[in-house]
Amino acid sequence: MNPSLLDRTRATLDQLRDELLAERNGGHHWTGTLSPSALSTATAVSAMSSILIHSAGSPQRGSIADEQVRHCIAAGVQYLQSQQNEDGGFGDTDRSHSNIATSYLVLAASALADQAIGNSLTPKAIAALEKYIAQEGSLNALKERYGKDKTFVVPILTNMAIAGLVPWKAVAALPFEAAVFPQSMYRMLQMPVVSYAIPALVAIGQTRHFYGPKAFLPIRWIRTAAIGRSMGVLEKMQPQSGGYLEATPLTSFVVMSLAVTKRADHKVSRRGLGFLKNSMNEDGSWPIDTNLATWVTSLSMNALAADPTDDRAWCTSELADWHLGCQHEVRHPFTGAEPGGWGWSDLSGAVPDSDDTPAAILALAQIKSCLDENRKQRCEKAIRAGRGWLLRLQNRDGGWPTFCRGWGKLPFDRSSNDLTAHALRALAFNGDAESEAGTARYINLGTRFLEKHQEPDGSWMPLWFGNQDRADESNPVYGTSRVLLAATAGTLASEALQAGCQYLVNKQNSDGGWGGGRSIALWLKKNQFEESDFVSSVEETALAVEALATVVLCGKKSGLQPEDEDTNRNKMPETDHFNAQSGVQHGGTKAMTQAIISGVEFLLDSVDQKRHRLPWPIGFYFAKLWYHERLYPLIFTTGALGKYLQLAADKPTRKGSTNETNSLQNPTQTLPEV
Repeated sequence: MNPSLLDRTRATLDQLRDELLAERNGGHHWTGTLSPSALSTATAVSAMSSILIHSAGSPQRGSIADEQVRHCIAAGVQYLQSQQNEDGGFGDTDRSHSNIATSYLVLAASALADQAIGNSLTPKAIAALEKYIAQEGSLNALKERYGKDKTFVVPILTNMAIAGLVPWKAVAALPFEAAVFPQSMYRMLQMPVVSYAIPALVAIGQTRHFYGPKAFLPIRWIRTAAIGRSMGVLEKMQPQSGGYLEATPLTSFVVMSLAVTKRADHKVSRRGLGFLKNSMNEDGSWPIDTNLATWVTSLSMNALAADPTDDRAWCTSELADWHLGCQHEVRHPFTGAEPGGWGWSDLSGAVPDSDDTPAAILALAQIKSCLDENRKQRCEKAIRAGRGWLLRLQNRDGGWPTFCRGWGKLPFDRSSNDLTAHALRALAFNGDAESEAGTARYINLGTRFLEKHQEPDGSWMPLWFGNQDRADESNPVYGTSRVLLAATAGTLASEALQAGCQYLVNKQNSDGGWGGGRSIALWLKKNQFEESDFVSSVEETALAVEALATVVLCGKKSGLQPEDEDTNRNKMPETDHFNAQSGVQHGGTKAMTQAIISGVEFLLDSVDQKRHRLPWPIGFYFAKLWYHERLYPLIFTTGALGKYLQLAADKPTRKGSTNETNSLQNPTQTLPEV
């Protein structure tokens, strides 16, 4: 007899927990692995090539350091040669569709590498690439992709101008002189780039000032006078690692801009070059960022804690100390952020933000009870500081931006649904009476923001995640799932909550999962999954299952009955108190129940096929750059199955507890056999 779905889920979750715990770095925290990126590789090759081309008189020319740079360039070109898609273009990752931005950057990298070391893509590859670019619409298509946001299109055009592919007049001027003003004034200056791109604004703006059409005389004088002071800003913002934001593209744009203006020996250039050399992968590629260690550690801790039998044995003093040590305790030189937040990594280039900070707060809240008194008090202090940091960041519209309050209207600076939902969860989770009273107004404002920005079909759009198979590259499954998890905050209107649940139920794919698209099926069949009929992604499916299960659990814990719905704003979707087929007694519509079951079955089948070890590019880095993270499917599936077992159990119990019930083995409560 085949095991019941609950038994199978328990066995699979135990396997996933073992795998996830085995991924710890040094036995206590997680580091993860970001996808190799053709885009990052292209920018690194261009930066290093520019260093060689424009430092002919440097004492280092021909030195050992120079040979290291040559080796990196050659390895990068070789990697790029292996990543060309069938249509001739290049995508951001090894699993991404071709796009005009990355394709142009690869073309520029090939041209600069040829000038620097006589190594480039093959003539056949270049011809196919140029054909793809022409078919896509060339420069008009590039500008159309980014619209009014100059954050990425100007650096790309600068890279192309340095390579000799476009004239300097094609590069828009950037007001680098504005960087000399105090950071507190940036929001009033209406910067043409997002808050994180000030280093590019300075370096690229100066390069355009030197090589582009000359500005009117008064402006030209002002900009010339501002060169030295703005370089001081560039130095101040550069972290110890040398990599701005730990990001290869941003650092590369700065290095190539300084190199072409004869400042390859400037300490900013040298430190940036050192970062690029140190961050190259063994295969000759570069990732989009060094790592997301703090982020994936927070996610892993929350995923493990979702298991109703979890005993927190994985919570070591080293883990607690490491995680507490990632909290920023001084004002950040890059964004001017106040102390109290967390960034995505423990590395020096990370910046505190409103997605990593809530994740860290929730993670620490999960472990504080099992720590010694000293560490428990440190956790409580860190959580209070983190919540205070979030409250100060909230925008006037009620939503949360990524880095800076009130900065502007460009996509990665304005309020967003996924960040707002995450902040609400952190503010509402296990707060004491005093903190709840103090945060109620902020939570209500955030809730109104989410309700206002719900799409007509019931979904919410996120900022930091996408789906490459959708025409607009948005990911409403991710966004909706993240907002529904904020149901734990308890204030989302029932109509909004019900519409969000209905959206996920309606958007479930025929394979039982969510999201994804045709590119997944094609990729699987090319990579020894010939018999797979899956089109859904493991990541999106796990998030949808977790979200729906969380909504049902919230309904159970609140004790709301269907008749309460006309009088209680916090009511859950209409419930059926016992579904004999599913064994889930605690509520949830039949459609939601079946959607959860089908999603769990999809995840179990995916684990059987080891698809939880095949990450998909759903992540957006800055400026809509795709990435995948090796641990995402493992972490998300662990959390989803744990949440499902919470829902299916009579009551949550710790693993090995003498009070553990037999609910998972009771034949009257098991789901249909698989």
